[in-house]
Amino acid sequence: MSSSKNKQANSIPEAPTDSAEIRKPEFHPYHHPAAGWGAAKSVGRVLLEQGQLVDGSRAIFRMNHENKGFDCPGCAWPDDTKGLRLDICENGIKHVTWEMTRKRVGAEFFAEHSVAELSQWTEHELENQGRLTEPMLYDAASDHYVLISWAEAFEVIGRNLRELENPDQAAFYTSGRLGNEATFLYQLLARELGTNNLPDCSNMCHEASGRALQAALGTGKGTVDLEDWEVTDALFVIGVNAASNAPRMLTSLSEAYRRGAHIVHINPIVEAAATRTIVPHEMLDMATFRSTKTSTLNFQPRIGGDMALVRGMAKAIFEMAQSDDKALDREFIERHTTGFEDYRDLCESTDWEELEHQSGLSRADILAAAQVYRDADRSIISWCLGVTQHEHGVDTVREITNLLLLRGNLGREGAGPSPIRGHSNVQGNRTCGINHRPRGEFLDRLDEVCGIKAPRHHGLDTVQCIEAMQRGEVKVFIGMGGNFALAAPDTEYTFEALRNCELTVHVSTKLNRSHLVHGRTALILPCLGRTEKDQQAEGLQSTSVEDSMSMVHLSVGMKQPASEHLLSEPAIIAGIAQHALPQSETPWQWYVDDYDRIRDTMSRALVGFEDFNRRVRLPLGFRIKQPARELVFHTPSGKAEFSASPLPDVVPASGTLALGTMRSHDQWNTTIYSDNDRYRGVKNLRTLIFMNAEDMAERGIDKLQSVDIESTARDGSTRSLEGYLAVPYDIPRGCAAGYMPEMNALCAIGDYSTQSDQPIMKHLKVRVTPARH
Repeated sequence: MSSSKNKQANSIPEAPTDSAEIRKPEFHPYHHPAAGWGAAKSVGRVLLEQGQLVDGSRAIFRMNHENKGFDCPGCAWPDDTKGLRLDICENGIKHVTWEMTRKRVGAEFFAEHSVAELSQWTEHELENQGRLTEPMLYDAASDHYVLISWAEAFEVIGRNLRELENPDQAAFYTSGRLGNEATFLYQLLARELGTNNLPDCSNMCHEASGRALQAALGTGKGTVDLEDWEVTDALFVIGVNAASNAPRMLTSLSEAYRRGAHIVHINPIVEAAATRTIVPHEMLDMATFRSTKTSTLNFQPRIGGDMALVRGMAKAIFEMAQSDDKALDREFIERHTTGFEDYRDLCESTDWEELEHQSGLSRADILAAAQVYRDADRSIISWCLGVTQHEHGVDTVREITNLLLLRGNLGREGAGPSPIRGHSNVQGNRTCGINHRPRGEFLDRLDEVCGIKAPRHHGLDTVQCIEAMQRGEVKVFIGMGGNFALAAPDTEYTFEALRNCELTVHVSTKLNRSHLVHGRTALILPCLGRTEKDQQAEGLQSTSVEDSMSMVHLSVGMKQPASEHLLSEPAIIAGIAQHALPQSETPWQWYVDDYDRIRDTMSRALVGFEDFNRRVRLPLGFRIKQPARELVFHTPSGKAEFSASPLPDVVPASGTLALGTMRSHDQWNTTIYSDNDRYRGVKNLRTLIFMNAEDMAERGIDKLQSVDIESTARDGSTRSLEGYLAVPYDIPRGCAAGYMPEMNALCAIGDYSTQSDQPIMKHLKVRVTPARH
């Protein structure tokens, strides 16, 4: 494909198609605290719109709580450890209320609306129709989904899987919402079938973090917990928009500021969370409108400039060490690390001019950040997708780890690396086996415990899966949650790939774009939501999740299911398995009857899950042991390993901009709650691009003027979006930003990191010009 445009037939509708009045786009810079009364007002609006004033309010007091509470299906921020009764946030309540809506989508809805018609609806309109209630099969003759029984649906899937020439013609995708028990069954199904084709959302978000930490420390996870955040002297928050993506972090940031910790935010955009907040459960602050700062310093590097900044901080530490014996923790370095000398030589040979040029920051700024790091006895460095979705994402996380090692910020209270996972159980998915590159020791133990023979060859990740579908090599695609068609890069290419499949299956709670971009045969299978009671043969069931800091705890639904026809995710997986593997000796139905049985098997198959059923019922659950926290490193050297990677050139060429995709505030992943973005001052608009005012002037572009955006891929092909509105914003020159999933169309399928295989959604090369039409 040499060129593509955002065509209506193959991409995302750009404007509402219902009868509601299309309101005029507005932009007014936001100058208020994060959360506070703005969040309360937003929550109230959503509760009213979804008819959930009573049950939604009840859910607020059950979400993220012990004693039969349910885990928020939103972000993976850990739960409070001190009995907080309102450990909630605006986006979490939106997410839960969106799931608890009274609106329904059943056979009558699909009889009334064809797929062609629904394809013209916006993302908000699709999901706002309500909860899916019955399994549906696509009928090509009528272009409608029609009712199908569960038994028939399972037989359709089973037959297609049984008739494959080889198991690698199937792919099993997972979003971060799947509980640990279902995750374990899902990967067991795939591996008993004979494939490691287990692409997941981690392939698009934190793959770089896992690979970097595994190489440096021998673990793919962060080493800190919430208690560390409560005692650290300095927090460095890089590439994170906490107010929207992990709003409960605001509590930790405000508490850290109050006790005198330094908080340094590093992001091309100064987000609302990086200024001040009113935490909603602080009743006195709410009553008096008293805000708390959430930062002591803010730095705005250019997009992709984080690695240069971190290396500059390390260079400054080495320079300080020439006259300051305590700048480096030499005992820690000597006892617990390897590769130090090469890294020191690399830092000392890197010119300050190059560090300034690549980071987009002055030497004075870099030295200021380094001084905060030097003065802190204990430091935590936290990061999210602003760091990982780049070609050099692995190198950048390795560089962060290097900086931590220099001062021994590992293996002690209040110090260490802290990646912020996005979706509620995305880390648990990986822990429990969703991995297209499984380790041999994991497979050996799985084989022994479960009596299967899992394949040893690597499977396909997300990008590879899309390419294989495009080539016709993957014929069956099963999506367990999420909205794959929109979450993936290169929208038009991904759509074509999905339509090339023999069968696509989506297990979902709400209608979304992936149901309309389907294979020759297609199924929609509705499942229970996390807020709903899961009744099986042995009674009410609970599921477990793992948060961003390796805590595992139980979640129990509180509401009656939206429909009597809904099945749980474990039950759906077991139903598929029984039809796809009729000779299987795995006791699929026995597992579904009582999830404790799944956990008993997991306790024998998964390292860290020993005595699972007892430990997960302890107050707050349990934390999976992190060897690197105990200074035990499962690396080739047996020590923490410094890296010495070259500094990448991230400065955009003349006339081009580096564009990063991001969410709006009124959005969770691909779920769009409205066309507003309160924290960035935007109303009634999603098709926009945030630009530096000088970059706009240089191109003759005025505020809210219509522009065309063209990206250029590595292979020279181009993709474009037309008629977007330019919004002047406080972002470094040469940088721009806009919303996913709309702008995913600009990321070519081949534009993925050679280090992590992640699509480089945060570093697209674009040209922006006044619209031609």
